[in-house]
Amino acid sequence: MSADHYTYRVTWSAEDQEHVGLCTEFPSLTWLADTPEAALSGIRMLVHDVIDDLRANNEPVPEPLAERKYSGEFRVRIPPELHRQLAMAAAEQGISLNRLASSKLAGEKVT
Repeated sequence: MSADHYTYRVTWSAEDQEHVGLCTEFPSLTWLADTPEAALSGIRMLVHDVIDDLRANNEPVPEPLAERKYSGEFRVRIPPELHRQLAMAAAEQGISLNRLASSKLAGEKVT
């Protein structure tokens, strides 16, 4: 598993007045730098070092999000009244509740 397969992001920190490099799979790690490029480079090097350390200590290494397998299914608990409202909206539109929920989650307009 390579450090290159992880999910990275660079954002600006008003508090630190620097760019912050982040890695989704390692939420406790950050890297501050003057430029976005340096923040990305720094967080990538840090993740690489942490992976090496985890392996050296026979500890589990997080699987990159990009390499995980997803079933396309997950359960969401909602209040019964909202369930009723969504079921009615789906029926009125002639679509399944699953299609309605999927479209809403994706931010699509359902007709």
